This record gives sequence, structure tokens and C-alpha cells, in this order.
Amino acid sequence: MDPIVDIDFIDNRTPEQAAACDTHITQESNTGKSRKLYIESYGCAMNFSDSEIVSSIMFGQGFDTTSDIAQADLVFLNTCSIREKAEQTVRNRLGQINHFKKKKPGLMVGVLGCMAERLKKSLLEEEKIVDLVVGPDAYRDLPNLISEVDGGQKAVNVLLSREETYADINPIRLNSNGVSAYISIMRGCDNMCSFCVVPFTRGRERSREPYSIVREAQALVDQGYKEVTLLGQNVDSYKWASEDGTETVNFAQLLEKVALPSPALRVRFSTSHPKDITDEVLYTMKKHDNICKYIHLPAQSGNSRVLELMNRTYDREWYINRVDAIRRILGEDCGISSDMIAGFCSETEEEHQDTLSLMDYVQYDYSYMFFYSERPGTLAARKLADDIPLEVKKRRLDEIINKQRETSLARNKRDIGRVHKVLVEGPSKKSDEQLSGRNDQNKVVIFDRKHYQKGDYVNVFVHDCSVGTLFGEAVG
Repeated sequence: MDPIVDIDFIDNRTPEQAAACDTHITQESNTGKSRKLYIESYGCAMNFSDSEIVSSIMFGQGFDTTSDIAQADLVFLNTCSIREKAEQTVRNRLGQINHFKKKKPGLMVGVLGCMAERLKKSLLEEEKIVDLVVGPDAYRDLPNLISEVDGGQKAVNVLLSREETYADINPIRLNSNGVSAYISIMRGCDNMCSFCVVPFTRGRERSREPYSIVREAQALVDQGYKEVTLLGQNVDSYKWASEDGTETVNFAQLLEKVALPSPALRVRFSTSHPKDITDEVLYTMKKHDNICKYIHLPAQSGNSRVLELMNRTYDREWYINRVDAIRRILGEDCGISSDMIAGFCSETEEEHQDTLSLMDYVQYDYSYMFFYSERPGTLAARKLADDIPLEVKKRRLDEIINKQRETSLARNKRDIGRVHKVLVEGPSKKSDEQLSGRNDQNKVVIFDRKHYQKGDYVNVFVHDCSVGTLFGEAVG
């Protein structure tokens, strides 16, 4: 049986999925700078992308990066607030970092990101070793804040912006495999889902200028990258307009602009919102072979009443309509993944069964799966009772996980006997004699190394599978 990570994930996660629960640490950069920066990034792919922006800003201020916290002059924790567990992980880590600060009193410690935005100045009071607190829209102010700390002061900037996209900052790629990279295309979120803290921690939605996105993609191609993932809280609502109003670009048009210059560059995107994904996007995906046929389309629940309580602004019928459009335009092989929340406020047993039946209908390739955890400040926390007992939440989540295991295995079995184009990302976790990569549908494929290398496109004949992985043999 394949491992389940924690209780929330089937372990067939892509890099952006893994970012939801993994910790990413800066690599070494030894360019002769006088000070060392160490960053730990928690949470979503957007946080990891933000850490690359922060590293670029700090490089300009005389900081190389280090993977050894003991060598650091400045430590940043780039944090997540999506669940209570994520915040507790950061608090525990701050306690551990205190050990290093006792040995090196001049060590600066900063909290960045969503937890910084949510807790603001209270973090300085609650966590005595924290010197600066910086929200997601205030990274340009880091040089000034560092100067304040150098002068013996505590420093805070958690101002949210309606304009900031960091479009002109060239990210320093952290822990990159040299094959795949993230490109942030927008920031913030205007969807007020009742369970979610993101609109409060990342501010209002704004889209990045498209030509800077295309330039960044081309620069990655020039550096040898083979795949980019366009990131946004809701990429389908991307919309940019020129100042004079003569030009507008929506997400489907942006996808094409990124895909056209280099047909060898794979293009992925995350995350789609069911209320916004259009047939135009789907037809654009169909038109270009290098736009991967995979869509992360979070449902959260299969019941219309619960979706209304969640303020998802679509119902079960609308969601099924979008799934039907994906299958009609892109075919049965298009990968679809989801998010599911078990035990949301007042969810009945029958409504839980609606989620399971939706999973049967869609046949997801994989999912993020959680039981509901109330987050302070959200609409649900203010207006809805968290009234489902924990043991019921866990039992319902277990049923969702088991259902997903069945459908993941069934979907993977469909891939047996077929040849898949796989982009090699590196050696497999279990053996250096085997390579690991992903196919068009974002599934992990393992095969014998032979003469192939990281970054190669390889045709692989799949002969076996597990719940989370395809196994095959290179055929050229």
C-alpha cells in the first residue's frame, strides 16, 4: 500500500502540491557577499515563489543565501496560515531557532508571509526572538526594515497593496531542479470563501503585466528550463488592461502568449476556480501541445447547500458542467485534481455522500483532502458553528481518502499499455538507477535510467502502476 502523508494527502503529489506541506530551504550561493540569508518556506507554491523574490531583493542588499542556519546572519520563516497546524509548526520552529540566537545574539529573525499578515505586531510580543514581521506585499521594504533592526529596533510592515506584483524583480531560483520553475502571474484573491484566510493575508486580486511574464518565461528557457507553472490564487480570473485601455489580456490569451515562443517549454498553471474557468481556456489548452492537459479544479464539497455556506459561488450542477466541458473539449485523459473538505459546518451525512458521489462522477486523478479546521477571522468562524465532532470529521475524511485511492488507481490503470512523454526531473527517490519525471497529466512516472538525464523528454511505455505512480520502460 502506498504511503499517506499525514492524514491529508495521498502521496502522489506534484511539486506544487508537495509545497502545501513541505518545507523548502535556501541553497548555497557563494558570490562573496558579506552576510548570509537563510529562508525556510512553508505552505503553498506561492510562498515558495515569494521566497525567490525575497532572495533577489536581499542579494541586492549584500546577502548570499545559505542552507546552514548556523552560518546565517538573517533567518526568515516564510509562513502559511491556511491551517492551525501550519502556524503551530512555525511557532515550534521559532523555539528551535532561539537556540541559534543564544549562540549568536546578533542573528536577525524575521517572519514573512501570511502568518505575519494575520498576526501582525502581536508576533513581536508573543515570539520574543522575532525582530521583524513582513507581509506578502511589503518585501520591497525589507532593506529599510533590516536597517531598523541593525539599529536596535523591532520592525513591522504588513501593509497590503492593490498594485504590487513584483513584476520587475528577477527571482533567484531556490532549490530548483533546473527543469521546472514557478512564475507568479497575479497576487491576492477576491473570492471570499467562508473557510479561507487568504483574502485577509494576501489582499485584493491584481494581475501582473503580461509581457513581463513572457519575458520571465523566455529567460527561463534561455537558462535551460523545460517547464513553467503559472501561479495565482485563481488564475482563471487573470485580467490585465493597458493604462490607455487599448489592450486587454485574459488568462486564455496569457496562456497562449507563454506557450507560443517556445513549443518545447511545457506550460502548467494552478489554481483554477470552477466559477471562472472558461471554454476559451480549454480550447487554448487543446490548441497547444505544450500546454499540459491537467487542471487542478478544487470542488471542496459535492453538495450545493454546503457550497453556498462555503461561499464558493457555484453549485454542484455548475461544477459538473465545467467537468463535462473539460471532458468534451480535452478528452477523458485530461488530468483533473481537486481539494475536498470533510465535515464543514452543519454538513449532514447525506451531504457528505454527495461529495463521494461527485468523486465517483469526476474520477479525479488525485486530491488534497482535509477535515475542516476553523481559522480565526474568516466568515465561517464569525457566523457558522463548527459543529461536526472531530471523530465524525476524521471518519468522513477517511472515506474520502479511500474513495480517492480507488479512483487514483483506476485512473492510473488506464495509462498502462500506453506510451507517455515524460519530462525527467531527476533520480527516483528509491534508486539512482531509475529516473523520475511527470507526464502531460502531471503523474509521476518511474523508469530505468539508461543513458537519459535530467531535463530530457523521454517516451516511456507504462507497464504497471500504484495508487500514486506509473512504472515503465523508456522506448526512445
